[in-house]
Amino acid sequence: MPTTSSSAAPAAPVSGNAVAIKNFAFSPATLKVKAGTTVTWTNQDTDAHTVTSAAAGGPLQSAALATHATYRYTFTKPGTYAYLCTIHPFMTATVEVT
Repeated sequence: MPTTSSSAAPAAPVSGNAVAIKNFAFSPATLKVKAGTTVTWTNQDTDAHTVTSAAAGGPLQSAALATHATYRYTFTKPGTYAYLCTIHPFMTATVEVT
């Protein structure tokens, strides 16, 4: 009898340049990009959200994004950039730049 797993594996980092904001979460939660990549966040929720660096003085500082609004940022330096929604601080994610 074949075995099936009902538990999902941990989400692996995703490559690309787009982050969806939906269901009060950033998707993917970890995005891997190369330096020089512009990442676009799009709010697909009906509530407003922000894209804000978790560390003080970080580069990500969006205004509140209404439904379907976008925010773009070009990552020029390698590193791990943690960010959150300041309106809903439980919403967190990271961008890993190589």
